[in-house]
Amino acid sequence: MDIKAVGRQIADLRRGKGMTQAELGERLGVTFQAVSKWERAETLPDTALLPALAAVLETTVDNILSGGRPTAAYTRKLTIEDLRRGIRCLDDMGRLLGRDSLIYLAAVDGINTRMNTEIRDSFSDKHIFEVFVAEAAIQGLMSGAYLDPTDVKNGFDSPKLRDIVLDKCAACGIR
Repeated sequence: MDIKAVGRQIADLRRGKGMTQAELGERLGVTFQAVSKWERAETLPDTALLPALAAVLETTVDNILSGGRPTAAYTRKLTIEDLRRGIRCLDDMGRLLGRDSLIYLAAVDGINTRMNTEIRDSFSDKHIFEVFVAEAAIQGLMSGAYLDPTDVKNGFDSPKLRDIVLDKCAACGIR
């Protein structure tokens, strides 16, 4: 374990959340001096604090202790274009099978029910479509997929959605 990389990772994640050392310490029940010692690589956080530290920084214990380097193989690689094509397939299904087809309706209703949304709105609204692409990217990351940050930077028209997905990439140890 590279204690300096761990310290840098804690500092980077804390700053990324806009938190001071005192604020992080308060959330964890430790002093700002303890946080400062972690970030200067003088000490490591107590192992009992690691789950709470990871939760506050919206990352994993592995991501902290690896200094932000990937620690496990990813389940698959996603691209923004593949996610876009996947969502477009739903619209194609309705066009090809018919909007009144039981198969199409079941697929759309399943998505709408599980996500509390209306996916069909994305078929005619470019911004809503991009929101669904961002959601698909985040869900993929949460299930262990790899998403290249450069692809994310180039794949979104909305800077806000791009930044949300990039933040999730970083939280998953992808930089």
